Amino acid sequence: MPPPPGGITLRQLLMSLGEPLAELQCAPGVLGLDTVVSGITLLDPEDPPSAPPGDLVLALGVRGRAALPVLRAAGRDRAAAVAVKLDPSARTSALREAAEEAGVALLSVGPDVRWGHFDALTRAALATVQPARPDPETGEGDLFALAQTTAVLTGGIVSIEDTANRILAYSRSADSDEVDDLRRLTILGWQGPEPYLAQLRAWGVFQQLRASDAVVAIDAHPELGLRRRLVVAIRSGERQLGTIWVQEGSTPFTEHADQALLGAARVAALHLVRRRRELSADLRLTRSLLAGLLDGTTGPQSLAGHQALDVRRPAAVLGFVLPAELGPTRRGEAVNLIAVHSAARHRSALVGPVDDRVYVLLPELPRGVAPEVLRGWAQETSEAAGRHFGFPLRGAVGTVVPTLSGASASRRQADRVLDAMAAGLVGAEVATLAEVQAQVLLGETLALLAANPSVRDPRLDALLLHDAEHRGQLAASVLAWLDAFGDVRAAAARLHVHPNTLRYRVRRAEQLTGLDLGNPEQRLLAMLQLRLPAPG
Repeated sequence: MPPPPGGITLRQLLMSLGEPLAELQCAPGVLGLDTVVSGITLLDPEDPPSAPPGDLVLALGVRGRAALPVLRAAGRDRAAAVAVKLDPSARTSALREAAEEAGVALLSVGPDVRWGHFDALTRAALATVQPARPDPETGEGDLFALAQTTAVLTGGIVSIEDTANRILAYSRSADSDEVDDLRRLTILGWQGPEPYLAQLRAWGVFQQLRASDAVVAIDAHPELGLRRRLVVAIRSGERQLGTIWVQEGSTPFTEHADQALLGAARVAALHLVRRRRELSADLRLTRSLLAGLLDGTTGPQSLAGHQALDVRRPAAVLGFVLPAELGPTRRGEAVNLIAVHSAARHRSALVGPVDDRVYVLLPELPRGVAPEVLRGWAQETSEAAGRHFGFPLRGAVGTVVPTLSGASASRRQADRVLDAMAAGLVGAEVATLAEVQAQVLLGETLALLAANPSVRDPRLDALLLHDAEHRGQLAASVLAWLDAFGDVRAAAARLHVHPNTLRYRVRRAEQLTGLDLGNPEQRLLAMLQLRLPAPG
């Protein structure tokens, strides 16, 4: 659908502005991201809080909770949204609650963004937003209109395709008898049929299109059910974006068909470049909303509205670690691999990379879905990465939560497992929290000890430092002895030393530090603390 008269949707505005300028905190109400923004109001703190209906209100000179009166007034006056400056560490829960209660969308603007710059870009977006992509059902939209115009100018039947030979738009034909087999099968399948594409490759058609901007003529082949054709590449600079095909109908091509086709290709390039930008902007918006849901800074309604998801259905989060061995290009490959495998298993899966981790949101899961099923999906993805990259991806399965609002809790559980894997406490490639609960809790306990020297026994720190200075094995020997419950022979075998050597090391550790390993409390502390590295 095109943007509503006199305004654009909040979705289109966010896609135009981009995440660095504004981040959606919530989009309440029935319309959500389809709320129409019809204008901009600059609200100074000295002015009484008010706004025309449908406007985006820029709350100048206030930050954080000071914007609460503006939100309430915007709801009263039926404004569309309010933009507020927020510090990165600011808590937004009170503002989000106020916005949801008022029924207005809330945008957060970074503290370093100048209001004048934000105002100018927002007004430019309102003035220049383009219609949405054409609807193949109705034939309305720029590419379909271009296909129809090209058909008139060339006297043929036109289709516009991408570089994978998928139909983007086509002209209408009043007489079905003038449509050949290739045209008919391409329209029905929404993509060129492979046997015909193979024949075109054999004739060198695609090679000519890659090498030249010229129109390529293809003779008729009645034995193959093919009529005469003209085709030209659509280019932006050196990059090929697609092709325009013109099939001859019941009458010959017009005299200037080649020239018309070249002009159509140049116009189509503008549309396809814009379309790529729209798709890129849509992906950025989706990932921004997904990130907000997973880290708990935004509620589920914004993403659900953008992706048409049912917030009442169960959901879960899978997490994967991108190994350091992957360079930037291969990291992109890994993200794509995860996305493809996730989408193959669950239609509405959404993938979002965050630093060295990639999260997969699985919304709208069947009620009662078994965690083992999700673990199997994650295992398949890990193994596919192993075949592709030579080593598997480590993955974790968050708990299945009853509704989409619990996605951040599921992500935290997946992170706990991944953290334990990073600490070397979990050897499995893929795991659920239930499978590695003890290792996860141990890792979190060790992290607390590492971060709080005041709760550690200084004698154990001294033992670790002694080993570091003298390249000794006293701490490792004591820990092996404790892990073996005092079984000297078992511990010595694990360390590959004589039992008497181990006995000596344990006594030596007690003498150096004053530890009493006969004391159960000291043994418990030692079993934990000796798993930490020596203090810096």
